[in-house]
Amino acid sequence: MEQTDTSPAPDRSLKGIAAGPGTAVAPVARMAAPPSLPEVEPEVGDPDHEESTAFAALDRVGVDLEERAARLDGEAAAVLNAQALMARDPELRRQAGALIREGRAAAWAVHEACERYRELLLAAGGYLAERAADLADIRDRAVAVLLGQAMPGLPEPGHPYVLVAHDLAPADTVRLDPEQVKAIVTRLGGPTSHTVILARALGLPAVVGCPGAEDLAEGALVAVDGDAGTVEIDPSKDRVESLQGRAERRRALAAEATGPGRTLDGVPVALLLNAGEADPGRSAEHDGEGIGLFRTEFLFLDRDEPPSVAEQTAVYTRLFRAFSGRTVTVRTLDAGSDKPLGFVATGEEANPALGVRGFRTSRVHPHLLVDQLTAIASAVREVDKDEETARIRVMAPMVSTPAEAGEFVELARAAGIGEVGVMVEVPGAALAAERLLSRVDFVSIGTNDLAQYTMAVDRTLDTLPELLDPWQPALLELVAKVGGAGERLGRPVGVCGEAASDPLLALVLVGVGVTGLSMAPPALPVVRYALSRHTFAECRRLAELALAAESPERAREAVREVVRPEVAGL
Repeated sequence: MEQTDTSPAPDRSLKGIAAGPGTAVAPVARMAAPPSLPEVEPEVGDPDHEESTAFAALDRVGVDLEERAARLDGEAAAVLNAQALMARDPELRRQAGALIREGRAAAWAVHEACERYRELLLAAGGYLAERAADLADIRDRAVAVLLGQAMPGLPEPGHPYVLVAHDLAPADTVRLDPEQVKAIVTRLGGPTSHTVILARALGLPAVVGCPGAEDLAEGALVAVDGDAGTVEIDPSKDRVESLQGRAERRRALAAEATGPGRTLDGVPVALLLNAGEADPGRSAEHDGEGIGLFRTEFLFLDRDEPPSVAEQTAVYTRLFRAFSGRTVTVRTLDAGSDKPLGFVATGEEANPALGVRGFRTSRVHPHLLVDQLTAIASAVREVDKDEETARIRVMAPMVSTPAEAGEFVELARAAGIGEVGVMVEVPGAALAAERLLSRVDFVSIGTNDLAQYTMAVDRTLDTLPELLDPWQPALLELVAKVGGAGERLGRPVGVCGEAASDPLLALVLVGVGVTGLSMAPPALPVVRYALSRHTFAECRRLAELALAAESPERAREAVREVVRPEVAGL
């Protein structure tokens, strides 16, 4: 049977990081350049006035971001509120004020202060590096206010388009109209940036960290494949028709594919959501079997002190009630040097990604974890009063050894939590999977971090995207080791990294023993459909092909060549 053409012409395509699933074909429209400072900087006559003017501009930016957040909900609102707090950061103001005292004009002082702060974030790497785009947006908005220029914004070419930018700020991403913006391509960015999180929530195809994006011409027709991470320039008519048909099939599946995850022969595969927001209502509306990854960081970020047990309990209680009758997997605080909190001092570290983070922070701040587990257990007891309760599971991030897993289980059990697991994000945990799984009730594999540590590549780096490809055979070998251990011990093994949202890779993951997949909501229907068209034995065969491949490209193509045609064309 003839297969659908899904491969871009290699000499006419760019390769970046696959960040938002789906495909789109449309002309390029580029973000306008940010405001630029005049060549001549004026002399400062009144430093006090200059300082108050600079602070007022930062305040205006913060208010504008908060007003935008008030018109939104879920993760979009949380992202903008966090960015508004950055605009009011005391250290940013202190640096701007110091520069003004040295004779700098307000706009120049704000610009330099933001740049100094941004360079520190980029040097820190990890989560902090991904916040550098947020600060660049604050810089541009504040400078625009001070110079009396228009705020940075989205292009309006008058027709649907592919948005191309050097980087994209959250404040612009939340304003995207999916009827006009068909896909996103950025030169910078990593797979966990705010831009990517918001793009996935909108269901937009996205390719980030894409070398050559800066050379895409305004109005040029491009085909964006957010599953493969490619941008094809001036695609052929056949290629355009192929991708448009693929997009139409995905849209149809969004309305038709419903119900629990199952293979063609009835083997259950839990299809869950990744979530992390104060209001669980929107997540609960999706046709998933629950939450496979509930990020609790939003409760702790941008605060001077940790949330109280009572405050946490209230949030968890709302979440558990919203998902009555379904599974909710709560990840405890994933903080540390690359997600700094003022009340979680871990000391200076040369490489934050390899330092005190995740479960390791409990060594220096044990009360944070104890309080969080106490709050989760209190919320469980509260919702147990209802007729139908959610199935609550708790897991710790960045667990490296069976001993650490056992330590976390003891703490969770002491708090009164029944189902306890850990995340597998480092090769050491994957290699010791059988011993680790013997200590816990379940594990969930975070493929983003596991890829970073397996391939020795910072996951925010945009120069080596192929090494972070979740189809890397070495990464799949580690996932298979964990999946095999889960099968032998009868323990559930989930995947909550972005690998779970790829319908072809989902088949491979099930074939190596993964029993649950957690993803952004727009990916659910397509993954559900792909599973429903293949037996478990066929998934096993696909896994064998992927594991035997020499590169991620060959692994992907080997699988695509033998899956059912209706799935290969997704």
